[in-house]
Amino acid sequence: MSAYLIADVDITDPAGFADYSRQVPASLEPYGGRYLIRGGAAAVLEGDWLPKRCVVIEFPDMQRLKAWWESPAYRVLRVLRERTATSKITAIEGV
Repeated sequence: MSAYLIADVDITDPAGFADYSRQVPASLEPYGGRYLIRGGAAAVLEGDWLPKRCVVIEFPDMQRLKAWWESPAYRVLRVLRERTATSKITAIEGV
């Protein structure tokens, strides 16, 4: 069953975050992760949630999503993201 990482990212250091963004795709590859959404315009249709920068990454399953999240390659990048942005991130299984 596919799994999705969904993030709402508020970038506080654009130059540092650009460095993070350049490096993440290579960390996803071994785990079968692929971007479905990576920023872009958003419009509120109901409620009041308007993400700053929405990111959705699809993985083949939750096991691989979590393996990527805990991987040595992404742990280093996670520290960089935490220094350059404030994020709300969740992992959800799909259908």
